[in-house]
Amino acid sequence: MAIDRRTEMSPEATEAFLGRQETGVLALARTDEPYAIPVSYGFDAEDRQFYMRLVSTPESEKRRFLASSPAARLVVYEEVDESYRSVIAIGTLERIDPDELTVEDIQQYGSAKRPLFEIWPKQKGDLDIELYRLTPETLSGRLVEVDREKN
Repeated sequence: MAIDRRTEMSPEATEAFLGRQETGVLALARTDEPYAIPVSYGFDAEDRQFYMRLVSTPESEKRRFLASSPAARLVVYEEVDESYRSVIAIGTLERIDPDELTVEDIQQYGSAKRPLFEIWPKQKGDLDIELYRLTPETLSGRLVEVDREKN
């Protein structure tokens, strides 16, 4: 595969891309141990914040990572025809107490879509649903255009 052009996306293009997408991969790290999961998110372009509903069981690996205040990266990407776009958000994942939600927060969580399917080893009553916000310290987008004819 020959890469013709790799460019940084402008802040406006990055925000538009994030507004069109619904899912990404959330990677968490503590010390030297990584953990990554697919997630749905809502994105507030004005405040440049991501909103997520994360579901887990009390004894799950996800819960242990979330309880440790891990470093976080959210990767959102797509491949369309001969181009590939990706955005990486790096920052701190903050748990939001439902009692402290504002109307704006509720609207953003409404934008975080539920997965189309769910597979859980436990009954739904055993699941914890918590709300999180990711305010990126860095937010970068990249566009790669590929010329497959040059192979």
